[in-house]
Amino acid sequence: MKILYFICIWLLAIPPLDNDTIKMQWDEGRQLRWADFQGVPNLGADYVASTNSGISFSFSYQVQNGKMTMEYEIFSNFYPKLSWYKPNRVSEYILKHEQTHFDITELYARKLRKAMAEKHFKQNPKDEVNALYNKIERERREMQNRYDGETEHSKNREVELQWRIFVGQELQKHDRWKS
Repeated sequence: MKILYFICIWLLAIPPLDNDTIKMQWDEGRQLRWADFQGVPNLGADYVASTNSGISFSFSYQVQNGKMTMEYEIFSNFYPKLSWYKPNRVSEYILKHEQTHFDITELYARKLRKAMAEKHFKQNPKDEVNALYNKIERERREMQNRYDGETEHSKNREVELQWRIFVGQELQKHDRWKS
């Protein structure tokens, strides 16, 4: 008996999106530009820019003659209409800080691809896939918070540089799992 199950999950660290929201996938050949940040600035925030990014994924599986095959897609996305900056207070240095946030999201998209590739799923993997995603997403959020905390939202230039180097090295270590 052939069982085909398809589920598409767009679990992000953001509120539900409307149809007008455009997303940009991470691309190692394209860095963020201030023009990509199209959201309304939070004037009450003590930081001058905010990157809204997240991981989206979908998967399907099929069991035939007792053998399961699975296909999945995992993307790291930047949401321009939910990302913002205060034009009179930013610099290229701040833009690199925001790029590192997006790079961290890409790192965790790669970690999720790796985990999916290495996992041996049972006959009904929905719960296992969701648990795997939730674990990776929790780790991603923790790293994003740690990055902002340790760099003091980019104010600590020495720590900022260390983080950029670290994230770059981690992306290279996970190069095999880029999309």
